[in-house]
Amino acid sequence: MAHRAEDMRIRGAVSASVRGGAGVPNAAVALGWRRWGPAASGIMFSLRLPGDLTPNRLTRTLSDLRAQGRAILDLTLSNPTRAGFDYPSDLLAPLADDRALIYEPNARGAPAARQAVAHEYQRQGVTVSTDQIVLTASTSDAYSLLFKLLTDAGDEVLVPRPSYPLFEHLTHLDLLVPRPYDLEYDGRWSIDFASVARALGPRTRALLIVSPNNPTGSFVTGAELDRLAATCAPRNIAVISDEVFADYHLEVDAFERAGRMLTREDVLSFSLGGLSKSTGLPQVKLGWIAAGGPPALVNAAVERLELIGDTYLSVATPVQMAASLLLERGATVRTQIQARVAENYRWLRQRTVSSACTTLRSEAGW
Repeated sequence: MAHRAEDMRIRGAVSASVRGGAGVPNAAVALGWRRWGPAASGIMFSLRLPGDLTPNRLTRTLSDLRAQGRAILDLTLSNPTRAGFDYPSDLLAPLADDRALIYEPNARGAPAARQAVAHEYQRQGVTVSTDQIVLTASTSDAYSLLFKLLTDAGDEVLVPRPSYPLFEHLTHLDLLVPRPYDLEYDGRWSIDFASVARALGPRTRALLIVSPNNPTGSFVTGAELDRLAATCAPRNIAVISDEVFADYHLEVDAFERAGRMLTREDVLSFSLGGLSKSTGLPQVKLGWIAAGGPPALVNAAVERLELIGDTYLSVATPVQMAASLLLERGATVRTQIQARVAENYRWLRQRTVSSACTTLRSEAGW
C-alpha cells in the first residue's frame, strides 16, 4: 500500500464492554486508537483512518521516475488490462443489454446472475445453489458485508501472514482488530497451526484464508481445512475463504489436493470470487459470496446478508444482466493469463537453478 500501514496499528487492550448493552463507550476509544493529529476546520476525521497520508518513499520515487519519462519495468504489475493480453473487442458488449434499462432491485442479486455464478462454481467442481449466493460490487465489498454480518466493533479477525496488506485496512475500516497467524515454508507453504492457536481469543469472530494465497501461491489443503473446521466450529468462528485465484493453478496435483470450504457442512463458511480475477476484468465491478456449512446457519446468514445488501444495493444492474456472457467470453482472457503465468514461472525456475537465488514453490496465482 502507498500509505503507511504502520499508522494503522491498534494500541492498548480492547475493552470488553464494546459488545452491546447500556453505556457502551465510543468504539474507537474502546479500541485504543490514537487520535491522528489536529482537526481539519474543526472536524475530526474518523479514527478508522491513518493520520499520515503521505506516500511512502518507494511510491514517491516511482512517481518521480514516471514524471521524468523514464522506462520502468514493474515486476509488481497485477493489472491484467495493462499486461498486453488480447481482450476481445466486443467483450463488454453485454453491458449494453437493454434489460438493464429497467431497475428491479434484488438484495441478493439478479437470479440469472446468481445462476451464472453457480455455473462458475460447477465448472470448478463445486455444487452450489443460487440460494447460497449473494452478489457484491467487489471482493473488498464482500469482506465488508461479511464483517458487518459476523462482527461488532472491537472484535477480532484472524488473517494469514504473509498475505494481502489490504486486510489491515479492511478490518480497521470496520473497527475490527486483525490478528495474524503464520504460513510457514518447508518445501511448500502451509498453515502454522500453533500460531493459529496463539492468535485465537474470546473476541475472535472469523478466520480468513486465501486459497491460493497471495503472495505465497499456496492452496489450503483438505487436511488443513479439516483442522480449521475442528478449531472454528466449536468456537462459533466463521471461515472466510478468498478463492479469487482458484483458476490459476500451476500444479494439477496441488489443485486436486486443495480443499473447498463449500463442500463442508461442519462449519459456517463463505467463499469469495469475482470477475476481476476469473475473467481479468477488474474494471467491471462484480464479486460474490457463496455461503456453506450447516444448512440452518447458512439460511440464517444469507437472510442477514440480504438485509445488509438491501441497505446498500451496490451492484449495478448492467453487470448483473451481463454476468453470464462475461463469464463465458472472459474465459479467453483467463486462458491467456494462465499460459503467461505458467511460462513466466517456468522461465524463473530455469534461470535460478544454478544461481544463488532459490525459487520458492508456487502452486497457483498471478
